[in-house]
Amino acid sequence: MSLKRLGIRLAIAVLALVALAVGGAWVYATFINDAAEEFEVADLDERLDASAEQPSEEPQDSGPDVTTQNNTTEADATQTNEDVTEVDDGTQFWITTEGSEVGYRVSEVLFGIDTEGVGRTEDVTGSVTLVDTTMTEAEFTVDVASMKSDDGRRDGQFRGRIMETQTFPTASFTLTSPIDLGVTATDGATLDTTISGELTMHGVTNPVSFEIAAKIEGNRLGVIGTIPVTFVDYDIVDPSITGITVKPEGVIEFVLVFSRQ
Repeated sequence: MSLKRLGIRLAIAVLALVALAVGGAWVYATFINDAAEEFEVADLDERLDASAEQPSEEPQDSGPDVTTQNNTTEADATQTNEDVTEVDDGTQFWITTEGSEVGYRVSEVLFGIDTEGVGRTEDVTGSVTLVDTTMTEAEFTVDVASMKSDDGRRDGQFRGRIMETQTFPTASFTLTSPIDLGVTATDGATLDTTISGELTMHGVTNPVSFEIAAKIEGNRLGVIGTIPVTFVDYDIVDPSITGITVKPEGVIEFVLVFSRQ
């Protein structure tokens, strides 16, 4: 076989492999990649409805205790009134409950084909403190290692060289200053606002500011939003590998459901 003919066959083989790679990437991006949909405001209604039927933890009133009632002194009554005054100061405490979910979304180019990588986890804890119309405290923490996408290979890269979850197992957000929401936290209240705080991820803490939407239904508070992130700001290595280019920024998506305590 002549060298010229051998070269032609090698070129054809290379082109065939490239075609297979590009074709496979197109099939994956178009039909196989099961990227989760973005969280939308409608998710708040669904998640609040799903958690609304949870049984109340408040003790049931079994009726007045006649013996205790008869033995209550004037001093006891005064102390009781003082206690009520101390508790009823407009402060509300909320903690995360069923329906909360946090995830990431990044844009990828797979052999020239645009696609997305999305991971999600329900392993999130957090709390909010409201005083009248002001949010005085807010925070949530995510188990980064529990993030899962539609591809185990992506998850392995994510937990390993990218996020190094053995060293940095969690990420968290903390509100840094109180914010006046302009509405009282009552049933049916809704709002759209911008909050600021600190995001800690991969061992690095940066100030962030982002928009949220919130709604209260019964004793449930739903909050939804996205936090833009640039990887180098958190000392995260370029996630790209051979054949897959990842954009240098992404977003953290969250929908949080809180239960009033």
